[in-house]
Amino acid sequence: MEDKATPTAGARRAAAAPLPLAVSPTLEINERVAELRRAGKDILHLGFGEAGLPVHPLFRDALASAAHLNSYGPVEGNGALRAAVAGWFTRRGLPTDAGLVAVTPGSKAGLFALLLALPGDVVLGRPSWVSYAPQAVMLAKRVIAHPTPAVTGGIPDPATLPEALAHHRRHGLDPRIIVVTVPDNPTGTYPDAGLLAQLAEVACSEGLTIIADQIYAELAYDPAAVPDVAAMAPEATFVTTGLSKAFALGGWRFGVVRVPANELGERTRTRLRAIGSEIWSCVPGPIAAAAQIAYERPAELSSYLDDARAVHAGVCSAVYEIARHAGLSCRPPQAAFYVYPSLHDGGCPAWSADDVAAELLERQSVAVLPGTAFGDDPALLRFRVATSLLYGACDEERWETLQSARQGNVLSLPGIASALDRVDAGFSALVAAHARVHR
Repeated sequence: MEDKATPTAGARRAAAAPLPLAVSPTLEINERVAELRRAGKDILHLGFGEAGLPVHPLFRDALASAAHLNSYGPVEGNGALRAAVAGWFTRRGLPTDAGLVAVTPGSKAGLFALLLALPGDVVLGRPSWVSYAPQAVMLAKRVIAHPTPAVTGGIPDPATLPEALAHHRRHGLDPRIIVVTVPDNPTGTYPDAGLLAQLAEVACSEGLTIIADQIYAELAYDPAAVPDVAAMAPEATFVTTGLSKAFALGGWRFGVVRVPANELGERTRTRLRAIGSEIWSCVPGPIAAAAQIAYERPAELSSYLDDARAVHAGVCSAVYEIARHAGLSCRPPQAAFYVYPSLHDGGCPAWSADDVAAELLERQSVAVLPGTAFGDDPALLRFRVATSLLYGACDEERWETLQSARQGNVLSLPGIASALDRVDAGFSALVAAHARVHR
């Protein structure tokens, strides 16, 4: 990821050459923890953004009932499924018809297909989710990483973005896509409506197409407070989302793309259909049947989602308080299951963010992801904590966690209380170790 670059024709040809690819840091830390546990290590896993809750019976029943659907389906999804997704968007305040909806095998696939379908280089907030930049690079697009505002993650700072875009254009880049994540991974925050409106205004005035990753929108602790850039800039915004976070169905791989209701949307939807036809053909029929239930949203699923929010908010807020008490700086979490603490504001050449994560894993047996995995400045000593694998080791424990959240006593569950004690000890030891190095 680059802030400044002067690409030449030769550099662009080189960018299109085979790339040295690595496993996504989130998947890599998950595999590393599994390896350490097999070796007998007792690792507290705070490194992986899996939702950590059980599959609702409605989804299991839908999947079983549709097990006979073994034929290829429409590339974009069948009409009933797309109508259900369109109704879900409409109920959330974004009028949508089925013709604006396509489904994909996971939101990652939808994001990649959009980046392939749309022209130009890509503007990201810094930090931002681990897969945006690698996907862009795989498509020979240049990445412009722009700092996020001090008060929030998920968007490039609109106050300084126009000047930065002018700089990059003078140096040969072609910024035409901007990705926003509302709410955000890794920070667990989102901008207020005024700040997001400023970003939308800048994007439109600069001729940028907006990709709005809304995978965490239903996991905001106050869902009504989350602004929607697609409502602010409907002609320029593509929305991606899915079921992996809200309903803990990450391994089922189901995603959604909503295109704008204009010529740009229609042209891009045609390209998405062509891309999907050559790469994934269709979403599996049983998964599509389960997804339709999710977007029709019966009352049982709404209750499940309310309980899931309460679990995430309770545990994540507790980790935030532990981080503050230990002397770490951190934005208050507003959504999902992430906290993004900072050990230091820079100026400690003896350590980097990677050293912070290594210290926690190797000495405290606590796995986190360093800020560098999200493109952040290594000198800021930031790291992402994902709380969602603390909810239980089996379905029985996870259902108990959901029920306890409804009753308001999730933090008193023995497994969660014990894990929070380990977080407290680990963070305190980290701060003490840093103080010794920094002297």
